[in-house]
Amino acid sequence: MNRPIRILLTLLLALGMALPTAAGTLTNFEGEPAELSGYTGKGQWTIVKIWVSNCHVCNQEAHAYVAFHDKHRADDAQMLGISLDGLDNLLDAEAFVERHGLNYPNLIVGWEDGGRLFYELTGTPLNGTPAFLIYTPEGELVAQQVGAVPVDLIETFIGGKAANDG
Repeated sequence: MNRPIRILLTLLLALGMALPTAAGTLTNFEGEPAELSGYTGKGQWTIVKIWVSNCHVCNQEAHAYVAFHDKHRADDAQMLGISLDGLDNLLDAEAFVERHGLNYPNLIVGWEDGGRLFYELTGTPLNGTPAFLIYTPEGELVAQQVGAVPVDLIETFIGGKAANDG
């Protein structure tokens, strides 16, 4: 990398500014690229909750997924959030995380690119939030759902799958 570009990137990072990312790229809230594979297949079930900060249902049920993560993270399952607010609305997404005390990792992508990702993973359209993806401890996507899913149903699902596989 040439010196002027390196200096510019260093200044942007020092100022806490997010670097631009390619369309459709998942990023963490600091603007650094992230991959789902970095969170799945680590020996635990991974429950991915796709949300947007102005979704009424997402706001209503956020506390239940914080409790789920607290209950399971040391043993058999973890949560991962994906905000569809996009980097243009990062402050709204950050406010959602703060307001609900989300204690699990969250990534961010724009609505259109998030919908494209959901379709590529599942073969079904993302026509609302919340939406869920469930990955086995080995990292295999085994379930998806658009719409609210009570925590107890997820616990029953992963418990039943584990019993059948064990």
